[in-house]
Order: sequence, then structure tokens, then C-alpha cells
Amino acid sequence: MQYVGIIIPVLIVAYLVYEYRIKKPGQIVLFEKNGKVGLRKSKLYPRHFCMPLTISSESITSNFDVEAKGKIALSVKLAATVTPSIENIAQLIKVGGWGKNILAAAAKEFEVIIQSLVRTYADQYEVEQISSNAAQKYLSDNYKDVNLKLGIDILSLTVQSIEPVDQKISQAIKQKEEARILEDTEKTTQQARVTAAEIKHRADEDILSLQQKMELKKLELQETELAAQTELENKRLEEELKRNKMKLELEKEEVSLLKENPELMLLTPQMARLAEASQNMRNAKTIVSLGDIEQGSEIVDVLKGFVKKLTGKTSG
Repeated sequence: MQYVGIIIPVLIVAYLVYEYRIKKPGQIVLFEKNGKVGLRKSKLYPRHFCMPLTISSESITSNFDVEAKGKIALSVKLAATVTPSIENIAQLIKVGGWGKNILAAAAKEFEVIIQSLVRTYADQYEVEQISSNAAQKYLSDNYKDVNLKLGIDILSLTVQSIEPVDQKISQAIKQKEEARILEDTEKTTQQARVTAAEIKHRADEDILSLQQKMELKKLELQETELAAQTELENKRLEEELKRNKMKLELEKEEVSLLKENPELMLLTPQMARLAEASQNMRNAKTIVSLGDIEQGSEIVDVLKGFVKKLTGKTSG
């Protein structure tokens, strides 16, 4: 009995060692319960009741033929990389089965779907309209729900080439494309020349308009300066006229005063000069010269008259 107590624990430990495994890094452990697939979170799992699945990627390279409109055969090369979708792992089990190669099986199904999409795309267009970029865009727009159907995530999908099988057709398409490119290049070149000419024409017009504005501005400045000079000259002339008028009025007042009081003549500078001359020439006839006195002045006329009176009285 004592051996039984030892053997049973040993058998239990041996069973546990044999049955249970430790989950490795990068693995997920799947189990099924009540018809539903779930993920086991603990690191220990029973190997006969669970399935470990390494989270890796599966690459696909596919070469196949399709037909464009007119039954023209095309050779297609594409490459893709897929990985298990944790959110849709139950769908992956349905597609790939309960086994270690479920990702490869799902990738094979994905390849079949992609080939079908490319055939559908090619059937819609003429051979000249088909290209790798257009096929790539068509696939990107139409495989978005594949991860839900197959339980995978698509890491990459590239249409490497899609070309006619007949090399003559391929060469003809290339020549046509080259001609189109040359034509587009020539159009672009000529359009660039036209654009450059238009830009130069607009620039010349802008320069001419700017020059005209500058000339007009210069004329406006000259007119403003001339108006200022004219106004200044007018003010000077007005001041000169005012001074002359004041001078004339002053002379008129002096003449009027001398006419009324002739004896004031003796106080004028002219009479002082005559007096000085008479003192220097006591024994000679006094010569009176009034030529240096300004002509046309009323004061001069009065003075001359007064002198004549004096000389007349003296000679008498």
C-alpha cells in the first residue's frame, strides 16, 4: 500500500509532464468548447485538447493567365503576404481546418479569390486599358472583406506585371504608348512655350502700364511744383505792387506837402547839396545840376520850380 501512495503521485506528475506544454513566445493556443473556438490565455495548455498556432506570415507568388476583351490572353504575376487574424481566428479554423497548416490553406483560398478578381477586372477592359497599377487599384477596392471571410490579415498585395502573352501585341502596345508619351511631351513643350509667351506679354503690359503711371506721376509732380512756383511769384508780385503803391502814396503826400509849404524845400537833401556847392563857390556863378536827380518825379518838378524861383530872384 505504501508503494501505491508513491506511484499515484508519480503517475499524475508524469501525465502532467506528458500532456501539458508551455506556450512559446509568438504562439497562440486555440481550444474548442461548445462548438466555438477560443484563445487559451494561460501559458500551460493540454496538447491533446488545444492547438498551438505560431503567429507567422505566409507569402504567395502566383503566375496565371487571364483574358481581356476580344479574348486576348494576358499573363499576370502577383505576390502577397498574409498572416492570421486574431479577431477572426474562428473563421480561419473554418477555412483551414484544425491543423498546423491552416494559414497555408487559407493563403491558398486567398490566391484563388485574387485570381478570380483579376479575371473579372480583365474581362471589363480592352488590352490597351489594362495596366498593373489599374489592376492593383481594382484589387485594393474589392478584397477588403477577405479578412472576414478567410480569417487572415493581408500584409501586402502587389500586381507585379500584367502583359499580353503574344509578344507582337505587347510590342505594339509599347510603341503606341511611346507615341502617346512623345505626343504628350510635345504638347507639354508647346504649351510651356505658349505659357511663357503669355507671361512675357503680361509682364510687358505691366511694365508699360507702370511706366505710364510713373510718367503721369512725374507730370503731376511737375504741375504741382509749377503751381507752387506760380503761387510764390504771384505773392512776390503782389508784395511788390503793395510796396510800389505805398511808395507812390508816400511821394504824393510829400509833393502835396511841398506844394502847400515850399519853404520845406530847404530841408530836402537836394537843397543841402546846393547850399554846400554855393559855399564852395562864393566868387563864381553858382552852377546847379539836377541831372542826377531821378526824372519824372513830382518832387523833382517841384524842386526845379522852386530853384528857378530862387535863381530868378537872385539875378534880379
